[in-house]
Amino acid sequence: MTSGILSILDDIAVLMDDVIILSKAATKKTVGILADDLAINADKASGFVSNRELPVLWKLTKGSFLNKLIILPGIFLLSAYLPMVIIPILICGGVYLAFEGALNIYKMLFNSKKKAAGLKEISKIDSSVLEAKKVKSAILIDFILSIEIIIITLGTVLDEPISIQISVVSIIALLSTIGVYSFVALLVRMDDAGYRLVSVSEKIIIKNFGMFLIRSLPKIIRLLKVVGTLAMILVGGGIFVHNIEEIHQLVYSWPKYLSDFTVGLAFGTVFLGIFLFFKKLSFK
Repeated sequence: MTSGILSILDDIAVLMDDVIILSKAATKKTVGILADDLAINADKASGFVSNRELPVLWKLTKGSFLNKLIILPGIFLLSAYLPMVIIPILICGGVYLAFEGALNIYKMLFNSKKKAAGLKEISKIDSSVLEAKKVKSAILIDFILSIEIIIITLGTVLDEPISIQISVVSIIALLSTIGVYSFVALLVRMDDAGYRLVSVSEKIIIKNFGMFLIRSLPKIIRLLKVVGTLAMILVGGGIFVHNIEEIHQLVYSWPKYLSDFTVGLAFGTVFLGIFLFFKKLSFK
């Protein structure tokens, strides 16, 4: 009996070791989307008065957990009964990521004036209405990104038993929400911590550190947006390269990051061109 128990414990230890190793590999694959998720939510949770930032962030966190609860069972059922649709869904995700990355670059380069005009309009909207819109938008984007995180994670363990698939995907889904929103909470309160240090301390070094925190927040959020955009293009391109044989054969001799970024940007530009073309037609 003792040997049987030890054998079970050994099996559990091996399983957990496999889960940890595969979870690390999946985290590397999804880091690009996590960076973009972090940037989006930091942007959505900032810009409110101080006493509304954490309540808004809590709404986003609950929405993210609900998204995972909706997505996970469906993905596991597909993996168990229709595994052939996982790769097509993954490629559709690559289309979204490449397009979104190219769209972000387009907005950064050409939409600065429109953004400034949009900010003036936003300032006229009631704060509660603005909050509801930003929360709804962030939860919808989180839903899309959550699908991609889960699908990409599942793609790294498709050849593993279903028990390992469920364990790894569930761990990444849970950690993505906890990690992203915990870091966002620190970010959105960073300027408040800076103001607090400036107002209560008489030491010049503390005041300077407080001013550093205040000035750093918008720069960090802008940096996260850039990193997230580049990462989305890389991840989207990687999906095409590794799941479409013709593309893989075309760039197999290239350096990995160069091939992924080039393919992602090329596809993203094409999808963006199609989107802008039909958008222009709709206004005629």
